[in-house]
Amino acid sequence: MTEFEHMLVNSFNTYIEENGIRAISYRLKQHRFTPQFLDVLVDSLNPDLYLGIECKSISVDKGANALYFSQHFTVDKNGIHQIERISNYLNKSGRRGFLAVELRLGTGHGREAYMIPWNELKKKYFDKDLKLTLQEIRSFPEIKREGKNYRVDPMEWERK
Repeated sequence: MTEFEHMLVNSFNTYIEENGIRAISYRLKQHRFTPQFLDVLVDSLNPDLYLGIECKSISVDKGANALYFSQHFTVDKNGIHQIERISNYLNKSGRRGFLAVELRLGTGHGREAYMIPWNELKKKYFDKDLKLTLQEIRSFPEIKREGKNYRVDPMEWERK
């Protein structure tokens, strides 16, 4: 589990506990030859909290200026792109999907993270607009930081 994924799982469980919600956030153990559908899952009877989140982290300090669908996502042995696989899973499971993108800004500059509704990502992919620029990523709801940890609020993440 990456540090970002671990922080999100902990942040969700803190949010759930503080708000007295019957839910749980977790990450399924990844097996070597078994595909993992999503990085972070949240299970709840509340449909607003029945979530599936894919996490990506890019290093802005090392020159990344966009999240590229060809570079940052995988294609399986059958030639199916990760965005298609996850979209199919979200559709079948009924989960609300998001892409969480962490921007690593370099030593002394911290990190930023943004939550992108999966439907927005899927639309870009199928429209053949195959990247998200830093400006586009930053136009989505930010996952606020509290010290070194993230502070999630799923109710803020849907576009108005």
